[in-house]
Amino acid sequence: MTVFEPEHRFVNVGSLRLHVVQFGPAGGRPVMLLHGFPDFWIGWRRQIDALASAGYRVIVPDQRGYNTSDKPGGVREYALPRLVGDVVALADALGVERFHLIGHDWGGIVAWATGATLPHRLDKLVILNAPHPEVLLAHAVHSPTQFLRSSYVAFFQIPLLPEAVLGARRSALLVRALRGSSRQGAFEEEDIVEYRHAWEQPEALSSMLNWYRALPFRPSLKARIVTPTLVIWGLQDKALEFGLAQRSLALCEDGKLELFAQATHWVHREESGAVNAALTAFLDG
Repeated sequence: MTVFEPEHRFVNVGSLRLHVVQFGPAGGRPVMLLHGFPDFWIGWRRQIDALASAGYRVIVPDQRGYNTSDKPGGVREYALPRLVGDVVALADALGVERFHLIGHDWGGIVAWATGATLPHRLDKLVILNAPHPEVLLAHAVHSPTQFLRSSYVAFFQIPLLPEAVLGARRSALLVRALRGSSRQGAFEEEDIVEYRHAWEQPEALSSMLNWYRALPFRPSLKARIVTPTLVIWGLQDKALEFGLAQRSLALCEDGKLELFAQATHWVHREESGAVNAALTAFLDG
C-alpha cells in the first residue's frame, strides 16, 4: 500500500489565509473534509489514509478561527455564508471545480449549507452527526431533552466568560468534554497535547466560539438537498438526538442513513474501519 505524506501549506482564501493539509495522489478525485468544534484537521486522521489509499486527493483545512488558520475579528465574520464561501474559495484556489464534501459537527452544518446553496460544485455529500441548519430549532422546540442538550449554546453567547472558563487550566474543561462525550480510547494523550496547542493559539477560543455567536445571522436554507447524500450517525451522541438525523434526511432528494448503535458524536474516531468502508463505498458508487 502506498504511504502518503501530509502536505501542509497555507492557502489564500479571499482575505484570509487557511492552513490546509493535503494527502493522496495529486490527480486523485478531490474530497474535502470539514472538522467541527472544538476540533481541527487532526480529527480526520483515521479517515485520511483510507481515502488517500482509495485514490482520492484529500483536502483537510483548518477552518477559519481554528488552529493556525486566520482568525478575523467580529462575530459576523463567522456567519454561515462566510464559512460556505471559504469552502468554495479554497476549492477555487486549489483548481478544483467539483468535489466530494464530508463534514462532522459544525463542519457538517457548513457542508449542509454548501449542499443547499451550491449543489453544482458537489459530487457527493457526507454528513456525520450534524443536523441540517433548518431542523435544529424546530426539533428542539418539540423535544425538551434536545433543548436541554443544546443549552450550552446559550452560555457561549456571553462575552468573554466562556473563553475564561474553557481556557482555564490549559483547557481542562474542553479536554473533559472530548473524553466525556466519547468512548474510551477515542482521544489518546498524544491527541490532547495537539488539541491544547491548537486551542492556545492567539484568539483561537474566541474565534471558535464566534461560530456559535454568529448563529443569529444564519440565512434561511429552504432549498432541498439534491446532491446524493450519506448521513452517518452515532446513536449514543450526548448532544444531538437521532430525531435530528431523521429530520435532516427528509430534506434530501437522494439520501441514505447509516447508523452506528454504539458510537457517540465521535463516530469517525470510534468506528473508523466501518466508517471508512462506508465512505469509500458511497463515494465510489
